[in-house]
Amino acid sequence: MKSTTERKLARNAARACLLIFLAIVVASFFVEIPYWWGWVPLGLWILIGFGVNRRAARAEGGGTTGPAVAPVAVAAPVAGRWKALNSPADKVPSHGTRVYGQAYAIDIVAEPEPDSRPGFGWWPLARRNEDFPAFGAPLLAVADATVVRAEDGSRDHLSRTSWPAALYLLALEGPARALGGARPMLGNHVILDLGNGVHALYAHARRGSLTVRTGDRVRAGDTLGQCGDSGNSSEPHVHFQLMDAADPVTAQGVPFTWQGIGVPRNGEVFEAGTTKTTPTA
Repeated sequence: MKSTTERKLARNAARACLLIFLAIVVASFFVEIPYWWGWVPLGLWILIGFGVNRRAARAEGGGTTGPAVAPVAVAAPVAGRWKALNSPADKVPSHGTRVYGQAYAIDIVAEPEPDSRPGFGWWPLARRNEDFPAFGAPLLAVADATVVRAEDGSRDHLSRTSWPAALYLLALEGPARALGGARPMLGNHVILDLGNGVHALYAHARRGSLTVRTGDRVRAGDTLGQCGDSGNSSEPHVHFQLMDAADPVTAQGVPFTWQGIGVPRNGEVFEAGTTKTTPTA
């Protein structure tokens, strides 16, 4: 309990430092503020974040090349032909941070055919979600489980797959979402309790697509909802991770392996099995 409280306090302090820094930047346009004032909260934000990641790394027992504990074997969260991005098979933490229990998280995008997904470039600035084959794809339960959180009220935004849009995401939208906490970052999401202290999180789901509610029981392969583009997302994709608690704010990451697939590396294309369509109440 003490460590959980400490993690919450540290992450709240980091958010406060970032908010103060941004407030100083805005205020400097209207009043004269000493230049070094902004560096104080920014420096504290960096130091606190570094400390949180270091403590999480020690708690997880992992290193920069992989987990020190055996990964939990679960089914794949999707069906069909997909490509892996930001994979823990290449780097831990896979997303550059352990915040929100995502040390061993993975992003996957649908590619039913080679080059069937729009590429990254200068134009168009943004694309409709329907241009991406992942949008609307079923999200599948990776094991028999209980739904402990199901939220799908956030909108699906346009893609951020051009250089100007990516810069906007990294410089403005991302930090603004970080100030709001886990929900603006995750967007619409589902969290399953798999038992034995392991929880599965699916982020960036499609608005209004969830077919389960908190307290529902599901079986492996049941459909939970659809892939979307909500939260801190550059394009429709599935963000999947295992963690040791139901609350991402205090959770530590847990390594996974997908049955029959393993952990695909960055850029690796893999095929997953068929889907079911209805959850078990």
